Amino acid sequence: MTMTSAAARIGRVNEDFTGAVPTAAVLVDGAGIPGGDSTCRHGVAWYAGRLGGSLLTLVSLVRDRGLPALLAEAIEQVTDDHRDTCDVADPISPSAAVAVLRLSGGLIEYLVLGDAVLVLDRADGPPLVVSDPREVIISRSYEPMLKAAAAGSDEYHRILRDLRAHRNQPGGFWVAKDDPRAADEAITGTCPISELNGAVLLSNGASRIVDPFQLADWPGVMAVLASSGPADIIHRVRQAETRHAVAADDATITYCTGLGQA
Repeated sequence: MTMTSAAARIGRVNEDFTGAVPTAAVLVDGAGIPGGDSTCRHGVAWYAGRLGGSLLTLVSLVRDRGLPALLAEAIEQVTDDHRDTCDVADPISPSAAVAVLRLSGGLIEYLVLGDAVLVLDRADGPPLVVSDPREVIISRSYEPMLKAAAAGSDEYHRILRDLRAHRNQPGGFWVAKDDPRAADEAITGTCPISELNGAVLLSNGASRIVDPFQLADWPGVMAVLASSGPADIIHRVRQAETRHAVAADDATITYCTGLGQA
């Protein structure tokens, strides 16, 4: 496995987490909004790291339970870790998107919750892209209103609160936060290891290479990964962010090959 992670800018804490063991990989893309420090004294990076560490331990050691059950347990663990000191239920307290890959016998098990992306590089077909589009669909419906409002204004924050009200609600979008039941809404599946050349987990900041920047399609991304590795993907994203004057985001990639040899 090859892992690369870059903070959005120098001097800013990276709010992504990734980790791997020989049989599993976990990526957590932490999320927060302005004012979140008032609800959680630990912060988004702490939440992402604690959730990722708990989940990686569970998926590597507890082999007889499915990935949604293990994610639910990890969410419960990290919530309990700061329930007595922080307002974990507040809508602006830290949350995260999650992607998980685990080898189980002759199968790859996978899970995606939120706007992280997991791609399985199939030997005899196009890549299988596993994503959860619900947050993107809902967020895009708010983009015109956010653009029309002055950044940082009361109206801007009101619109953000309305958007966040869809989080972890029926008909809305789902992320890891304080409610372990969100794990039941994750996108999951399996694939025979024999059908795969490799796999990659990407945070939202790294998957920008395909959407919205359209610098490559997913077969092209897999080709770049095979030839020059994850750092080149993040470098291309950073260049596009500069060209388009788009605020940079934390970008993290875990690239897995030789799956049948684990």
